[in-house]
Amino acid sequence: SEKWNEVKYNSCNTAANATYMSKKEKDVIYILNLIRTNPALFAKTVLKKYPALSGNGYLADDEYYFKSLVDTLLTLPAKQILYPDNDCFISAKAHAYQSGITGYVGHERKSTDSKLKKHYFGECYEYGHSDPLDIILALLIDEGIPSLGHRVVCLSDYAKLGVSLQPHKRYGTNTVLDFYY
Repeated sequence: SEKWNEVKYNSCNTAANATYMSKKEKDVIYILNLIRTNPALFAKTVLKKYPALSGNGYLADDEYYFKSLVDTLLTLPAKQILYPDNDCFISAKAHAYQSGITGYVGHERKSTDSKLKKHYFGECYEYGHSDPLDIILALLIDEGIPSLGHRVVCLSDYAKLGVSLQPHKRYGTNTVLDFYY
């Protein structure tokens, strides 16, 4: 939608000058901030087209994961935008890197380095996608996660975020998002 080109949405690109992050990592924050700024507009424009454009047309009929996300975004009030945080980034990168080289899947910090660099109150991880929009929508749809925990974390009242996208031995890529107040 052309509405996303309005100047007010430029403020959502909070990671634009975070030199320690890649373009894709910055875009994850930008997209999540756009959703948090105007959840209903996102639901009516981007999200409604996603099942067909992603090749996952079955999602359009999924009540629990997809339609509940649409309903959530249509009624969710705007949230504060997230700002990049270097400590959260270091934390996310340590976990994503270690998980990637070992093929690990999960939240537990296995290496001493990842344990020492741990800095978050909420964490999300996603495997197999490298496109920022696909990463965010996989977390928000949260298919296969009955608690919808990733959705809850992404739409909670955090203020800071670190994102790291790293290679993964089993899934090709993995992305860790570490959130802080």
